[in-house]
Amino acid sequence: MWVAFACGSAFFAGITAILAKCGIRETDSTVATAIRTIVVLAFAWVMVAVVGSAGQIGSIAPMTWAFLGLSGLATGASWLCYFKALQLGDVNKVVPIDKSSTVLAMLLAFLLLGEPLSWASVVAMALILAGTLMMIERKPAAPSDASSAGAPSRGGSWLVFAVLSAVFASLTAILSKVGIEGVESNLGTAIRTIVVLVMSWVMVGVTGKAGEVRAVPRRELLFICLSGLATGASWLCYYKALQDGLASVVVPIDKLSILVTVAFSRLVFGERLTARSGAGLALIVAGTLLMVFVR
Repeated sequence: MWVAFACGSAFFAGITAILAKCGIRETDSTVATAIRTIVVLAFAWVMVAVVGSAGQIGSIAPMTWAFLGLSGLATGASWLCYFKALQLGDVNKVVPIDKSSTVLAMLLAFLLLGEPLSWASVVAMALILAGTLMMIERKPAAPSDASSAGAPSRGGSWLVFAVLSAVFASLTAILSKVGIEGVESNLGTAIRTIVVLVMSWVMVGVTGKAGEVRAVPRRELLFICLSGLATGASWLCYYKALQDGLASVVVPIDKLSILVTVAFSRLVFGERLTARSGAGLALIVAGTLLMVFVR
């Protein structure tokens, strides 16, 4: 049964980007992120209630609170950049770059924390990076393709936001590793999500987009909320799978959510993989499996 939950985690994580893309055709990505975070926050605290870790809040040390705040800011920055990249670019290009944050986190852990890198880890990182580069090939998009994807790619700006998303996501991992090891993971996630919520709504106010919140089309609002629900459902399935099953199996299944995203981007937006992009996807999958199964 836990394998089914692991597959559910990958499925919901994979469709999150698809649902979010459907919700930002006309809606500003910053506004969408702020609305979506409300739903994610609710799910985060549901998870805290499920594991019963709320009582640990009073025992959290001041330094840990600081790192929770910093990791929350990094998470918020990553989400804002990620959804901006999705709004400007193709899902098939943005998602692989965001997934490369795993490689960046490993490099930062090696450089800053002194964590060792095995030969398998180095080979896996090389495969993932090579695959990512192959999947972001430039190609001219037909007008029909651009409209079907909700918004055309605007130069290389999507790439900048996608890279920043990966960088901030890797910083989140490092900050979490350094400062919040003594906090139950679900409680730490819930507290970080509060920071993300505050940050995203501050960004809405600073950029003068508060008036756009009420103007969000109902259909897009539905997809934005569904993307938040998908994220929450992914978290719940992932936790249940880890609780009942083998982490060495659950983790790679969850990481392969990129396959779900690619499949749905083809069905929903008509985004096609070229031979080069397909080969790049295969390298990413191979690198991910090598990173987990070979130590």
